[in-house]
Amino acid sequence: MQVILHSLPISLRLPPQTEASVEGDDKVSIQSYRVHSTITSRLANTMIQSKVVNKAKHAQSLVFDVQIPKGAFIHNFTMNVNGITFTSSIREKSAARQQYAQARARGKAAGIVRSSALDMENFKAELNVPGGTKVQFEIHYQEVIQRKLGTYEHVIPLQPGRLAKQLEVDVRIIEPQGLRYVNVPNSLGDHFAGITTLSKGEKKAHVSFKPTVAQQRKCPTCSATAVDGNFVVAYDVRREAKAGELEIFNGYFIHYFAPDNLDPLPKNILFVIDVSGSMWGLKMKQTVEAMKTILGDLRPDDLFSIIDFNHNVRNWRDDLVAATPSQMEDAKKYIQGIHPNGGTNINEALLRAIFILKEASRLGMLDPNSVSMIILVSDGDPTVGELKLTTIQKNVKQNIPDDVSLFSLGIGFDVDYDFLERLAHENHGTAQRIFGNQETSSQMKKFYNKVSTPLLKNVEFNYPRESVSDVTQNSFHNYFGGSEIVVAGKVDSSNVQHLQSVITATAANAGLVLETLEDVEGLDDFLKKEEHADPKFTEKLWAYLTINQLLAERWGEMPRVDNDPHFIIHLEKSQENICFNIDSEPGKILNLISDPDSGVAVNGQVIGAKRHENKKLSTYFGKIGFYFKNKGLKVEISTETITLKDGSYSTSLSWSDTGSIIRKRLLVSVKKDRKVTITMDTEMSFLVLLHRVWKKHPVNVDFLGIYLPPTNQFSSSVHGLIGKALCRPWRFRPPSCITCPTCNIIGHHLCCSFCCSGMQKDYRGDRVFGTKVHCWFVHNSGKGFVDGHYKDYLVPHLYSFLKNP
Repeated sequence: MQVILHSLPISLRLPPQTEASVEGDDKVSIQSYRVHSTITSRLANTMIQSKVVNKAKHAQSLVFDVQIPKGAFIHNFTMNVNGITFTSSIREKSAARQQYAQARARGKAAGIVRSSALDMENFKAELNVPGGTKVQFEIHYQEVIQRKLGTYEHVIPLQPGRLAKQLEVDVRIIEPQGLRYVNVPNSLGDHFAGITTLSKGEKKAHVSFKPTVAQQRKCPTCSATAVDGNFVVAYDVRREAKAGELEIFNGYFIHYFAPDNLDPLPKNILFVIDVSGSMWGLKMKQTVEAMKTILGDLRPDDLFSIIDFNHNVRNWRDDLVAATPSQMEDAKKYIQGIHPNGGTNINEALLRAIFILKEASRLGMLDPNSVSMIILVSDGDPTVGELKLTTIQKNVKQNIPDDVSLFSLGIGFDVDYDFLERLAHENHGTAQRIFGNQETSSQMKKFYNKVSTPLLKNVEFNYPRESVSDVTQNSFHNYFGGSEIVVAGKVDSSNVQHLQSVITATAANAGLVLETLEDVEGLDDFLKKEEHADPKFTEKLWAYLTINQLLAERWGEMPRVDNDPHFIIHLEKSQENICFNIDSEPGKILNLISDPDSGVAVNGQVIGAKRHENKKLSTYFGKIGFYFKNKGLKVEISTETITLKDGSYSTSLSWSDTGSIIRKRLLVSVKKDRKVTITMDTEMSFLVLLHRVWKKHPVNVDFLGIYLPPTNQFSSSVHGLIGKALCRPWRFRPPSCITCPTCNIIGHHLCCSFCCSGMQKDYRGDRVFGTKVHCWFVHNSGKGFVDGHYKDYLVPHLYSFLKNP
């Protein structure tokens, strides 16, 4: 994420300092760089603070550039400039609270978690300040540390960018289960060997890293820092031979389940390997090396085969075969003889793999307790056969059995990773991007190791309904050795003394039933006495596990416009949707929101498909303009770029970026190739989705969709195609027939006896396929529902207000 703040009017100067030893040629110095992290039962709260001084006589930019682990949630960012603190909230606060209240009122699980929403890996703040200015940057984020290959790894990207007068990393671990081991690998290199200190007790540990300025230097006379990499703390906890560990505190429970003392389940595994021309060279060499190791790791009771594909699809064996030494040796020779060339036919390759597994099951070849999986390795988009990604997804989903998992490995920087990730997640698997370099082989082997040891299948967690509520996902397709399953929920600790759980699963030799019973106050004494423990860790962990569902609901029940362009207006009181299309002409600009009192205008420019189909030209929004008159700011979003304008000043991001721009308390956040969120003063927000199509599609074009949350507070004079509908207290009377061609408004009652009941696509949750929502359709471009004719809403410019609405 990138945050750009421009030229704050600051004129205070600091007295001369004497830290020339850490001062760069640009007269900028880091006075201190501190990272403090506290882990309470896998929940890590991390603070990164940097104090920087501009000692130059002229103004220049001070930069705070940090890497945030993927999946972490930022909950606070502040800048203190010469004693004045500026606070930035990453989330849309009022909207989140409104969503929380609505979810609670509907009886749904709800929690307020400040989310980065961008799933970002980079956070950058840039501040232009006068000479002599001192700035303190500070960011706080939290993450749940996942267990992989038997270890929890807390990774802190440590990249101060220059020497720091004081540099420290301080990590505290509090694990009520007890610590089995803690170690700090030398991930920053031999340069820093022996500097880290570690103290470990039964249930807590402390790690400290404080290199001096001399130790930070790349060489004794160098002015550059050697601190550039990841600081890693690895650990695992003690486990008893029972059905996991229940940790209960402050009305929430967390259930950790990571059994290791089980026999592996047999695997039925299909390796589907892309051998098209783009895999030639290092990618193929590394893939072959990895596959030779992976094949050698198969167990005697595993069944396997290999499919390689370019424009054609080939089977090493027509059926699954046992992993005998001779078969594995033949498979290695086959892999070794592959010569990449030709195109990429992903669709047929995956359908072939699915067919082989289904046939093996039909013929009774598979152990009833075995786990079936497909591992796809590819570096590119399909170029042969079925080319449409959504169709490939549908084909796989319709044909793959429910007990088969699909895992995807995307090799290289230019792979369509989103597509491979969707394929995996829709079919009980996971995906990983692997960069096509010298590390490809080791990355592939590490990924395979995570899924190579299935220990359980069909895992179900059960709790007494009268004691718990709002339980997170409690049913899991597989459990792999070295990982961990985590379930959370609320517990009525005021009325129960113990919480019982029952886990059922299929193991290698039989069905498994595991029971555990835990005192609801068992952790109270320990956690209340531990000064560094997060007292809300159970609540935060529960919220973290449910955040994806809550974020999906965040944009629920909004007026929205997508392709055609079609409009979906949600009537709050009747809980019904009214849908209508606008059949405008390419190039025309339609006003969506016109609110002169609040100074907000939103307009969309229509584009057309490449050609007519069935004598009709489909139309879409290709450009959307936002005008915030009171701030003097304009935002233009096209299918290529996102531009913020302030008078003569202009700055842009492309859809290939993940980043943000802040100006005058207007936040424009971009998630790569997915969406733009615009937030004004945290009180009003807009969402724009990007719909990409295949570049060579003969008809369709890229287009935009816009969504507005019901929490936006427009004035009573708001107008526009969807603006007027926002302020009217509609009451909808469902139609009794389908013959009347008009729509009548009687008072605030909308009486439509013509409306056809049907389904419309909503693309917020599923950007590719969309989700069908129930609608009452108003034909003839919304006639009767829209005031006047739709042509009354045409405006001359992208930032125009409606005249005389």
